Amino acid sequence: MDFGTAKPAVNSFERAKFNGRASEYFGIWIVNILLTVITLGIYSAWAKVRRNRYFYGNTVLLGSSFEYHATGKQIFIGRLIVFGLVVVLNILTTLHPLFAFVTLILVLIAMPWLIMRGIRFNARVTSYRNVRFDFVGTVGGAFAAVMVGGFLAAISLGLLAPFASRWLNRYVFNNLRYGDRKFLVDPRIGSLYLALVIPAIITIIGFVILGVLIAGAVATQSSGNLPGAVLVGSIYLVTFGVVIVYALAGIIYRAAVHNIVWSSMVIDGRHRLRSDLSRGRYVWITLSNLVVTICTFGLMRPWAAVRLTRYVVEHTAIAVDGDIGDVVTAVQQSGGAVGSEYMSMEGFDFGF
Repeated sequence: MDFGTAKPAVNSFERAKFNGRASEYFGIWIVNILLTVITLGIYSAWAKVRRNRYFYGNTVLLGSSFEYHATGKQIFIGRLIVFGLVVVLNILTTLHPLFAFVTLILVLIAMPWLIMRGIRFNARVTSYRNVRFDFVGTVGGAFAAVMVGGFLAAISLGLLAPFASRWLNRYVFNNLRYGDRKFLVDPRIGSLYLALVIPAIITIIGFVILGVLIAGAVATQSSGNLPGAVLVGSIYLVTFGVVIVYALAGIIYRAAVHNIVWSSMVIDGRHRLRSDLSRGRYVWITLSNLVVTICTFGLMRPWAAVRLTRYVVEHTAIAVDGDIGDVVTAVQQSGGAVGSEYMSMEGFDFGF
């Protein structure tokens, strides 16, 4: 799919742009790292704010950038609450083994609420053209979309992953609001299963190869021709291979689902979005970013982050039905503009 590079006509798709540069972000990133280390992790909350403000502020859509309004204090308080709960639950677990089961139940009960609150927080601290986003999803919806969907995808060995993807994305985006205007996402199950074909083939081929290697190693060991240490090493290599196979399949599936979901998205019943990520290119960027980051002991992390963000952003486009200025003005007049009374509704970021 090609959105074109010429000046768009009315109602045609126009790509988003990312103006960030690795050299600029490196300065922010290195200061964040140093201050986080010096403060024993406390500054990480403020580091997240600086990072998000840079990336949001450099993401440009139809000539305007996004804004991130969270404060370090909000994020720090949320993390402090979660840390306190973790400490209390661990103390209870050490007092009696029964509390380990109780702790697990409490975590499972709290998780959907934490996820819902996290999505709502991130939506409410984000704005575009002075209009805030909002999220109206419920705890029950989070439980069904995230917990139940994830569980079914896991026990089915990925066969139900398309259903889980559909439930999750419908929960997140269909409850998202721009001012008071609704998002609508309805990815087709058939398309999601087609997206699963290549990852499934990669997984099957990878497991067959790994299975042959294991069988060969065991047969050689049984005949006494393979030292035990070599067998153990082979097992570790096979385990690493399993992780690689799953990671590769997951990256390919994620890129395909991203295209399907975003290309089915409509805002206010009129404004359409599109995504045309190349799965091959996305895999190359993701894996090469990982290799370069590891080989440079993390120093190229800013370059990797900017590189991936630019690719995803610039392969996203929107077709606005009408003039964007008139559309935003209508949203503002209906009560979607940033107001001081709205600031108190944000709450805290629990990191989910």
